Amino acid sequence: MRPLFLKTLHYIRKNKVRSSLIGGAVCLSVGVPVYVYNAQINIEKVATALLRTGRAVGAVGKAAVFYKYQTWGLPEDQDISQIHESTAEAIRDMCSVNGGLFIKVGQHIGTLDYLLPKEYVRAFKVLHDRAPESSLDSVMKVLKSELGAPPDEIFSEFDPKPLGSASLAQVHRAVLRSSNKEVAVKVQHSTVQEHSKIDTIVIEFLAKAMDKVFPEFEFDWLIDTIKRNLPKELDFVQEGQNCEHVSRLFTDTPFLKVPKIHWEHTNRRVLCMEYINGGKVDDGDYMKRHGIDKSEVLGYLSKIFSQMIFVRGYIHCDPHPGNVLVQKCEGKTLLVLLDHGLYQSLTDDFRINYCKLWQALLKGDKDRIRKQADRLGVGKYYGLFACMVASRTWDDITGSGIADKNSNLDVNRLQEEAVRQIPQISQVLNYIPRQLILILKTNDLLRGIECTLLDRNTQGVGTFLNMARYCLSALTTHRLLKSASLRRTFYIYYTYTVCLFKLKLMKFLYWISLTRVGGYCDKFLPSRVAF
Repeated sequence: MRPLFLKTLHYIRKNKVRSSLIGGAVCLSVGVPVYVYNAQINIEKVATALLRTGRAVGAVGKAAVFYKYQTWGLPEDQDISQIHESTAEAIRDMCSVNGGLFIKVGQHIGTLDYLLPKEYVRAFKVLHDRAPESSLDSVMKVLKSELGAPPDEIFSEFDPKPLGSASLAQVHRAVLRSSNKEVAVKVQHSTVQEHSKIDTIVIEFLAKAMDKVFPEFEFDWLIDTIKRNLPKELDFVQEGQNCEHVSRLFTDTPFLKVPKIHWEHTNRRVLCMEYINGGKVDDGDYMKRHGIDKSEVLGYLSKIFSQMIFVRGYIHCDPHPGNVLVQKCEGKTLLVLLDHGLYQSLTDDFRINYCKLWQALLKGDKDRIRKQADRLGVGKYYGLFACMVASRTWDDITGSGIADKNSNLDVNRLQEEAVRQIPQISQVLNYIPRQLILILKTNDLLRGIECTLLDRNTQGVGTFLNMARYCLSALTTHRLLKSASLRRTFYIYYTYTVCLFKLKLMKFLYWISLTRVGGYCDKFLPSRVAF
């Protein structure tokens, strides 16, 4: 046992990471005996695991102590934004260095506007663009191992600089030797599979430790989400199948492009697909240079995801800006949807109940919100859950409904309110069905894109009106399928036509309200959607 300990310690010192020993010591007494009796032991892998664990335990443990020490005796209304900022940056830097699953968790943290202080959201959002890159040599080894041939026999060109790097993989532009077609090759980072199991254990340990230090917070929902979804995201064959399924679902949507898969060069760790260029969907400068209308892009985006949620019941759960591109092709604006590793399928009953919840939110009907939230398994947390879904305060929701043309999203006020209710929000996330968590994540990513492209003070209503239209369409289809008489069918069509007219009127009013003459229309026409 002693020689193994000395070799491992020597490796750690050689790599100049003494600071990690504090955290690594926590797992040393458990990790070393397990590896001692393993005949196939790899000292470098043992040391690497200890280093990664040490960094994580050290950074999170230091943050917990820092919070306890710095906030001791402070009044509840004391401003601690500097404490949030320094600890968020320290934990983010640890995630960036460790990479892999830690980056994935960090990216998820960056979407939790409704749960975390803005300093955390701001710090972790940069991980969408700052994921570490694998070396070209490492990429080539994975390609050769997975495709069974040297890469230069398959590709006549292979760009050494990746188009983008994410938590689990990176993408390179290449040209197929057999067909001369330009492709994008997604290659899994070589150590992701190796590190994912121990990283999951470490993150689960840290979450449970934080539960003990800060019992008012609950993180079980985050661990369950990671365990459930990571195997899906690591299987690129499943991602290719998801990609083709979405392409079939949206064949009648001319403004959406989904890459075609080259199956002969695809397996669990390599995904070869059609190369499609474009700018990130939140890149306003790119849109300005190419004459792309931001409002049109946001309209397309809300239509696609409204169809996914309310009509198709098949939802892309990671639509961050790097996964949605925009381009101008033959004078038409197109959206390109990438990264199909994680989807949430909804049962018809769940989808219809979620539609009815949104219908109640759009109307501001408190009793129906409670009823539909209960059917979705939310129970007593219906009020806070409704605020999280709509990104509006309860007063805004029950006042005039979230589709009121005068209803605007006040991001700062919502974040201030969220910080005051962090313990309650974490309880909601721990209680509600797990599929709702992914839907919340999708909603928040889309709102983040909208906030970036438009003025924060006018964001939200246009999206809600698009969502209302597809929600209405889904409910009408459901009612028609259940209709037992011609008279009932006629009434359903009549109601649908009237409501659709009202929604179009509301959309026109909202558009007018953003123009200079908008003030003259407010006193003549109603502001609220009625179903």
